[in-house]
Amino acid sequence: MKKLFLFIASLFSVNASSQAQFDLDKVLKMESQDKIVIEIDTYLNQKCSYGEKIELLNESQKVLLLVENLEREINNGGFNQFYWNSSGNFANETINALNLIGAKKTAEIVKDANSEFKNGAVPKDRFERQNVMALIEKKAEENWEALDSLFYEYNDNLTELLIAFVLKNRSDFEN
Repeated sequence: MKKLFLFIASLFSVNASSQAQFDLDKVLKMESQDKIVIEIDTYLNQKCSYGEKIELLNESQKVLLLVENLEREINNGGFNQFYWNSSGNFANETINALNLIGAKKTAEIVKDANSEFKNGAVPKDRFERQNVMALIEKKAEENWEALDSLFYEYNDNLTELLIAFVLKNRSDFEN
């Protein structure tokens, strides 16, 4: 919940000008690890029009965006909200993103949540996914709520893993 508040606050503090340069060095010097990840996430969301133009991001940037979208949605309304909203468009790719940063336990949680969809494949199209959800929601809700609780245990420290990922792929975040 704290990260959600910080994310919302950062949206208001970021210069609205698309001319503003992103300064990774400055961001990485921030005291709060949560703030570092949120600043990078805010920059990436603005760069890709909040996922509408995700193709503008390189692969490393997509990883951070997908992990942060997952975390934001789960913390705000659980897996049901994650799938209902546009972040669910990338539910399948989110598993790979989690594995790439080393969040193996969280990747398994998402894989288990995705398993409620036929063959574990979550429809990329939001409206198709919402229609499927209407059919499976009663059965899936109990599992999703249990997986929400597992997610909230944070057996993988997503913030630390994301910062390590950014540092390892630093050049991918400097543009």
